[in-house]
Amino acid sequence: MPDHRAMDLTDDRPVYVIGGGPGGLAAAAALRERGVRAVVLEKSESVGASWRGHYDRLHLHTTRRLSGLPGLPMPRRFGRWVARDDVIRYLEKYAEFHELELVTGVEVARIEPEGADWVLHASGGRRLTGRAVVVATGFNHTPRLPDWPGRDRYTGELLHASAYRDASPYAGKDVLVVGVGNTGAEIAVDLVEGGAERVRLAVRTVPHIVRRSTAGWPAQRTGILVRRLPVRLVDRAGDLMGRIAVPDLSAQGLPRPDTGLYSRVRQGAIPVQDVGLIDAIRSGRVEVVAAVESFDDSKVVLADGSHLTPDAVVAATGYSRALEPLVGHLGVLDDRGRPLAHGGRAPRQAPGLYFTGFTNPISGMFREMAIDARKIAKALAG
Repeated sequence: MPDHRAMDLTDDRPVYVIGGGPGGLAAAAALRERGVRAVVLEKSESVGASWRGHYDRLHLHTTRRLSGLPGLPMPRRFGRWVARDDVIRYLEKYAEFHELELVTGVEVARIEPEGADWVLHASGGRRLTGRAVVVATGFNHTPRLPDWPGRDRYTGELLHASAYRDASPYAGKDVLVVGVGNTGAEIAVDLVEGGAERVRLAVRTVPHIVRRSTAGWPAQRTGILVRRLPVRLVDRAGDLMGRIAVPDLSAQGLPRPDTGLYSRVRQGAIPVQDVGLIDAIRSGRVEVVAAVESFDDSKVVLADGSHLTPDAVVAATGYSRALEPLVGHLGVLDDRGRPLAHGGRAPRQAPGLYFTGFTNPISGMFREMAIDARKIAKALAG
């Protein structure tokens, strides 16, 4: 959508924002609000590409009121827990409302400094020059499928969770879900409710499970309140609350975690918000099994030595940020491929380069991206 007011904004060398998801759109809107021209480059044909690819029943795990991006609240009609399709509608409306300069179908392969500017090497042989770059390519960028021994010779159906849409193809089937993050937990429940004959959940590391809300108080608000407190204090409080709110599932194969909730968050592991998993495990509709070790023709071999022969395996094994081709040569990533700086702080060795959307805080990713956007805009407008 062309921006007819773009020429009124300062600087003919724009700030390029790579990625038309919530982080990129928020940064562009915040920059525009401060009179800085921002051009959003999106490799797909529309905004919110990663949201369009998620499974049908997905909802935000954060409340509508705390998930709005700068300058446009989410509509009340979306309800407290916003559905995937409504998130997409919101992002479309957001780009339109803020009259963002959005160029679709352009993928940036590499960026590098050139004097005081930044050069972006993009699809179609494009060479774009801007005074700054905001990288917002997304936390869930490239599906990660472990290289399990025997995987390539497995004769059953194996798909990454990114390819899962709904339970209808698995009605009456035996399905193994691998991974017990929020995605794996929710897909397991979806399969049970969608008529799968048997659902098992392979768990390597026991997760912390929290109620999405308790007596009307959302877990997100607790996350906001505690994120600046000492880790040990929050770990102790989290353990106490977990024992009160979440039943002991040890008899069903899911013991309580032996590490603190906030300690795990600091390592990058977000608690699982319960959207039916606890009841499904207690009732036996979801069976917890050991982690997957390898594949053997039609069999799945688990860490405890047992074998399964499910009809399908859904690997909810996460995503990689895949930033190395884009910025790996700049020394701005840590040993896990995550940006060394985010929000309003540019890496010391790369002034003018900003990152947003690569953290996954317990206070809510949309909320964090909104905060990042304002900080980036302030830094660049200053």
